[in-house]
Amino acid sequence: MATKFSQYRTVTPALVEQRAATRHRILVTRATVTKRGNKPIEAMLHDLSVYGCRLACAAPHRAGDKVWLNLRDDLPVPATIVWNDGAHIGCRFDDPIERSLVRQLTLVIR
Repeated sequence: MATKFSQYRTVTPALVEQRAATRHRILVTRATVTKRGNKPIEAMLHDLSVYGCRLACAAPHRAGDKVWLNLRDDLPVPATIVWNDGAHIGCRFDDPIERSLVRQLTLVIR
């Protein structure tokens, strides 16, 4: 029930960010997404953390699909698609990737 004092009080928006780790800007942007039995699909890496990433790609994959991500030519990373909005996909790595790899792929601005 609203009172005279609470009715017009401004409230800050709730934090929506629920990630376990900070996402970083990307230095290397080319990647591929491969689902078992399918050909690799080209993607653009937008952000990255040790736990997951966001890629721009028109992949027909659904949440829960298991894929392999090639973030570098020599390093396929197993991941699970968490969401797909038609233009971007969000992936959670099956195991956290090494922080050294995150450093190699990201541009940290100070």
